[in-house]
Amino acid sequence: MKHSNFKRFLFLLSLFSFGLVQAQGGITVSGTVQDESGPLPGVNVVLLDNSKGTSTDFDGNFTLSGVDPQATIVFSYVGFKTVEVPVNNRSTLNVTLELDSQSLEEIVVVGYGTQSRSEVTGAIATIEAEEISSLPVARADEALQGRAPGVSVVSSGSPGNQPVIRIRGLGTPNSNDPLYVIDGTISGGMGNLNPNDIESIQVLKDASTTAVYGSKGSNGVVIITTKKGKPSEKATLSFDSYSGVNFISDRYDVLNVEQYNRYASEIGPTPDRISNSAYESLSSHNTNWQDEIFRTGFIQSYNLALAGGNENSNFRFSGGYLGQEGAMIETDYERFNFRANSQFTFGNLTIGESFGVSFDKQHPERESGGRSILEHAIKIAPYLPVYNPDNLGGFQGPSSSLDLQDAENPVRAQTLGEVVNKSININGGIFASYELFDALTFKTQVGLDYSNGKNSSFIPSYSDDETSTNSTAYAQINKNTSIYQSLTYTNSLTYTKTFGDYHNLELLALAEQQKIKFENVNARSTNDITDAVNQLSINGVDLSSGATEYLRIGYLGRVNYNFDKRYLFSASIRRDASSRFGANNRWGYFPSVSAGWNIGREAFMEGSAINNLKLRGSWGITGNDNIGDYLYSSTLLTNFIYPIGGAAVQGTTANGLANPDLKWEETTMRNIGLDVGINDNKFTFTLEYYNNKSDDLLVDLPLPLSHGYNNPNLTSNVGSVKTQGFEFNFGYNDYEGDFTWSANMNISHSKNEVVTLNSSGESSPIFGAVFEGESLSAISINEPLFHFYGYQFDGIYQNEAEVDAVLSANPNQDVVHPGDVRYKDLNGDGEITSADKMKIGNPYPDLVLGLNLSANYKNFDFNAFITGSYGNDLYNTNLYDLHGMTRLFNSGVAVLDRWTGPGTSNTIPRALGATQNTSASDRFIEDGSYTRFKNITIGYTIPTDFFNDAISKFRIYMSGQNLITITDYSGLDPEIGLPSVNNGGVRNQFELGIDRGNYPQPKSVVFGLQLEF
Repeated sequence: MKHSNFKRFLFLLSLFSFGLVQAQGGITVSGTVQDESGPLPGVNVVLLDNSKGTSTDFDGNFTLSGVDPQATIVFSYVGFKTVEVPVNNRSTLNVTLELDSQSLEEIVVVGYGTQSRSEVTGAIATIEAEEISSLPVARADEALQGRAPGVSVVSSGSPGNQPVIRIRGLGTPNSNDPLYVIDGTISGGMGNLNPNDIESIQVLKDASTTAVYGSKGSNGVVIITTKKGKPSEKATLSFDSYSGVNFISDRYDVLNVEQYNRYASEIGPTPDRISNSAYESLSSHNTNWQDEIFRTGFIQSYNLALAGGNENSNFRFSGGYLGQEGAMIETDYERFNFRANSQFTFGNLTIGESFGVSFDKQHPERESGGRSILEHAIKIAPYLPVYNPDNLGGFQGPSSSLDLQDAENPVRAQTLGEVVNKSININGGIFASYELFDALTFKTQVGLDYSNGKNSSFIPSYSDDETSTNSTAYAQINKNTSIYQSLTYTNSLTYTKTFGDYHNLELLALAEQQKIKFENVNARSTNDITDAVNQLSINGVDLSSGATEYLRIGYLGRVNYNFDKRYLFSASIRRDASSRFGANNRWGYFPSVSAGWNIGREAFMEGSAINNLKLRGSWGITGNDNIGDYLYSSTLLTNFIYPIGGAAVQGTTANGLANPDLKWEETTMRNIGLDVGINDNKFTFTLEYYNNKSDDLLVDLPLPLSHGYNNPNLTSNVGSVKTQGFEFNFGYNDYEGDFTWSANMNISHSKNEVVTLNSSGESSPIFGAVFEGESLSAISINEPLFHFYGYQFDGIYQNEAEVDAVLSANPNQDVVHPGDVRYKDLNGDGEITSADKMKIGNPYPDLVLGLNLSANYKNFDFNAFITGSYGNDLYNTNLYDLHGMTRLFNSGVAVLDRWTGPGTSNTIPRALGATQNTSASDRFIEDGSYTRFKNITIGYTIPTDFFNDAISKFRIYMSGQNLITITDYSGLDPEIGLPSVNNGGVRNQFELGIDRGNYPQPKSVVFGLQLEF
């Protein structure tokens, strides 16, 4: 009976199951989707002509119920060909997808959008994540060096300092810094980014790509895209770490104690510290001061990231720490980075955010007395010890009366007390896009770039010697704070449509506003009671503060069109208004147009080894408003002290002269490019030629002193500069077999020339950097920007007859004598005056090189990265210190072979000679060309099966940076940008290529580990 009831139950169950299947309208289909490498997670599995669907799991499996036995299932996945499979009453379907080479075409990030590489008509260079991560760098912007043609990067050795970055040379006497855009948000730079968070960098170089940014695009644009989770990606946890050391091995060859004492006695008078035995205990040392200021510093970096996503969302969260001890004592840089990127899709609506925050702390290189630490180390007497516990502060320095010099103890100048720069930096944005209807999308974004900086110093009282030559009787406290905030609002409409399979059209309409606020408070006080308190007081107080606001509004229209990706066309027009100009000229118009021909897609190219051949050209105008705020208007200066009735009275006065006619500086750009790919891009070749001209240059012109304004300059639109050059990029890629390798070389040439300086046609130079009262650099008509300016060295006068022959206009002069420097009398007037000065050097190189070599053999990998700069000149002020002999300081060993009589030297003058001996001249100019092995890395990846697939990546590597430099430059480092400290000069473009004892770049060796789970 029980057996019969069980049969009835099975019969009823089968009837129920059949009815359920019929109610669902079909059968259940399951299976696996894979490619040639294995299962594919996240493949879209959808019924044809039906919205019902699912996606494969992490093992490539799927299950789809309620399927009509005669239905067709569509399998689609990014980068693969879409497949339609009829069910044919089957319950199991296993599908293999094939790669779609066209869909895998490189996507390039351009201004306010993306394009496939084949559709790009402008000059864009791309740097991928692999290239960035292959070089362990403290700052992300350092990773640009040598990676992209047309981009020049000059790094500083001081930890945390910003490198000098130029795109296509120099085009303006103002700031030549490019614009930075991070995930769509305009930023003041990229140095605070964690290099491990960067997915790619696009460098926009011509008008068709930069004019869309209007007033900000004249110096080029650097677009940074940070890493994000990938759709349908299994959550991954990655860890990256490296640690190592950095050091400076080179030294200037200066006099030791025996040589210095002999030299001091020869040029006389002999210092008491040398001649008087009472000081023997203090002057018997042999201190190598360069060894005292340089050290071996420790570097460490740790990064952790979690990423994942599915078809409707993705995320990536990361954190990082960098600690870098500098190769100079008491210099270091520390940074904590945190980033969160996420994106969510709800039907036609997509929202997302990208935010990064960094906490930075830097102990910088200091200056003292207008001299760099290295300059003090060169000059100070070698017989003095570093420390003296009997002196206030515990250090020993020279005395003006006992040692006949005033160089400072560089160890005390760098280490006593504390100088620290701290900042909190936030960069990011939130966005939302909505597909209004087919092909039309609205997007809105709010971007924030924020920095809160606190720079402070505390220097306790000290006295380095018995006579108080270098001393301060009180503690000095400085506390400076600043807040920078930039908010950018962007709204856009994008229409993308393909007509008749061949006509591809994209239209963009955009409105944007950027508002910048900057505030700062500076406070200084002294404490003559105690060195134990590092806080401000009312003693010796000095307070100041300031605030500025900047507003920019822009409207953009752009059209991109191509016919079958063969014939390409793009045009844009941007209209910007800047608060830095008065009502007369506030608005500027910046158009661009470009076209291209994809010859490689023509029918007659089918079957050719040339798979890519594209000719393109562009023209456009970009703007520049990189000047101070409110210069179009008169401003007032408060806290101005003026004697009235014999008493000092505080009042207010006019700060500067107004210029209501200030207007945009504009750069007209022309570019022609050729892209070639052979044998499926096994060989690649790119050639660019550009010709730019900047007009209405915004220049600070000096006012006559009789005007009486506090600001001695008037910013005006004067002059023009033309810049032209070429860029060459060659690549070879061999990815077949166990041994694979690739080589990529880029070479860039840029030349600039000042065409005019003012409307009146006058040609008076504009001078800039100053050293020892001499102008070193200038801007002159028909010469490159910021060229070096001075006399031409013509040897050493050997006798009076030679002196009289040159200085014939003043035969009775009693200043210049045999043994002094001879300069060329260029105008032949019988005397040496400023009229005999000329261009004596150009700090900008003729050629910039980048060479990247990579190789892999099974699990081993190798990378060598070489950079080079050729044809640039450097002004080495250290030669003034080493060979100048203007007074008693330690010097280079070359002074032992100085001129002491006829025929003894024709390069090193007599000691304590005429003041003209150290005038600005090409005697201090050197060839700054160099070739540097920037990075050499060897790595090994342990196979995953060693860990039973618990770890998907385990790589260890060893890397060396700057280990080999080939150069004729006599200084410690031929890579000279802006000085890391003020050094008594102006830190602007005029300082480029002047070595004032700059912090040299260290060599480093690091060991690293990369893990992925």
